[in-house]
Amino acid sequence: MNKIAPSELIINPDGSIFHLHLKPGQIARDVILVGDPGRVEMIAGFFNEIEFEAQNREFVTVTGNYKGKRVSVLSTGIGTDNIDIVINELDALVNIDLETRKIKSEITSLNLIRIGTSGGLQGYLPVDAFLASRKAIGFDGLINFYARREEIADVRFEEAFKSYTNWNPLLSSPYVVDCDLDLYNRIADDEFIPGITISAPGFYGPQGRELRLGIIDRKINDKIESFRFNGMKITNYEMECSAIYGLSKLLGHKALTVCIIIANRITHNTSIDYKPVMKRLVNKILDKLIQ
Repeated sequence: MNKIAPSELIINPDGSIFHLHLKPGQIARDVILVGDPGRVEMIAGFFNEIEFEAQNREFVTVTGNYKGKRVSVLSTGIGTDNIDIVINELDALVNIDLETRKIKSEITSLNLIRIGTSGGLQGYLPVDAFLASRKAIGFDGLINFYARREEIADVRFEEAFKSYTNWNPLLSSPYVVDCDLDLYNRIADDEFIPGITISAPGFYGPQGRELRLGIIDRKINDKIESFRFNGMKITNYEMECSAIYGLSKLLGHKALTVCIIIANRITHNTSIDYKPVMKRLVNKILDKLIQ
């Protein structure tokens, strides 16, 4: 088995992985991913004890114990480009020997649960509702850079969506990936709305918002709202889910995204204060992990 070159797998002088500043053994098998570094402290506040903390740029990690369960929480920052860093480096921590730079013969599978906020794309979605993403649609194009993407993607859904929306060829080709069904069944109870989530590569133009810049397709959100595939509707926008699902499928990890709907783009309603709702969602997810 060939060694991975230092230029491809960068290790810091202290033996930690390049961006996350983590060493093997410092993350749990169950990892909660959040965008906001400030949310890490809130989630870690539920832990019974703290085992380890690390921070580099927007990547903040705390590993601790919740009611006897070892759990890590890690902030990714915003966007699928950061997710590319986070998932690849988490995988390297458990599946590559950082000293020999060789892939391990036995592969470890992580449970990766993103807890985030989102904007609703169907009028029936109330603000402050919990949504669990059954599928993710990547407008970012990240998974298209990796081999075997067709093996983990819903290609029929992709083609139907591009045809219905008359997708502009100047944009990245959308990809569609399912969540891990076992993790979905473990986490998502009747309080969660099942969703199909778009991950956009930006907050403004890529999500159909216009300030001083016009967008290339002013009807895009109308097309998204009315699109149907085998009875399924697209439910919400956020900015990380598709890359988490795609990279996790390719690498053999289990992934699920759960979000609070903090705004509805169709009804124009917004949450008055979603932070108490977020704390309740976090507590709910942690309790699900120990079952």
